[in-house]
Amino acid sequence: MEIRVLGFGDNVVDKYEHEGIMYPGGNCLNFAVYARMIGVSRAAYMGYFGNDDEGEHVIETLKEIGVETVKCRQLEGENGCTKVDVEDGERIFKYTNYGGIRGKTKYILDRFDLEYMRGFDLVHSGNYSFMEEELWKIRKENIPVSFDFSDIFEEDYIKEVCKNITYAFISCPEDPQELIKEKLEKLRNWGVSKAVATRGTKPAAGFDGTDFYEQEPVILAQVEDTMGAGDSFITAFLIEELKQKKTGQTDMQKSLRDGTAFAASVCMKKGAFGYGKRYRR
Repeated sequence: MEIRVLGFGDNVVDKYEHEGIMYPGGNCLNFAVYARMIGVSRAAYMGYFGNDDEGEHVIETLKEIGVETVKCRQLEGENGCTKVDVEDGERIFKYTNYGGIRGKTKYILDRFDLEYMRGFDLVHSGNYSFMEEELWKIRKENIPVSFDFSDIFEEDYIKEVCKNITYAFISCPEDPQELIKEKLEKLRNWGVSKAVATRGTKPAAGFDGTDFYEQEPVILAQVEDTMGAGDSFITAFLIEELKQKKTGQTDMQKSLRDGTAFAASVCMKKGAFGYGKRYRR
């Protein structure tokens, strides 16, 4: 079964200062990489890279993994970058350049970009991508769109984005169950088909407009690094949803189960998915 997915938006290098190693990452880039790891035959990334060593490392990594980048551009300036420490397997962000040149250069979709996007089953983006104003163009082409709001729940912002997306993801590890249900119901009422909440070590939750679902996480005896855990969950969930759509099935519980299982496997890697490289401090 051929599945074709596109990550549209952010890429970064996560610099682990305690190691002096940088790892490729970013929600939308991770989505494309994880899709390839799961076995998707066509996974692409679309966005801007800087022309520094950091950008070069990300580009070379995608080439090695087999992620399609034909619609990317490399601009003069810094690539997206964060600086991170890890304590007891948990990541602590200490610095960001807010996307570098990508955060300063607006991505405007034209007819040729949209023609390219029509070749995919789903386009994924997120709230660190600066792509919100372009989502309506993708939805107008009847291309399913998923969006990761991360831990941001500003209602006016979310309402506007939900008009143009199919799947909505939020992160709310500290919220009580009733508040999570309320948030998922709101997302659905604002226009999405399915809404999902990731909750760290607590059960993930989903809502399809009729039923609520919960899925216990896989508990690991030892965690190497939680970087990318949420992105990997989202990817595996969506790939299963696309498979079900192609076969006429509906099983949101299985999608949640696939998400938690894959996220656990990713937590055994350094960085979002490995491919670390030493950098000059």
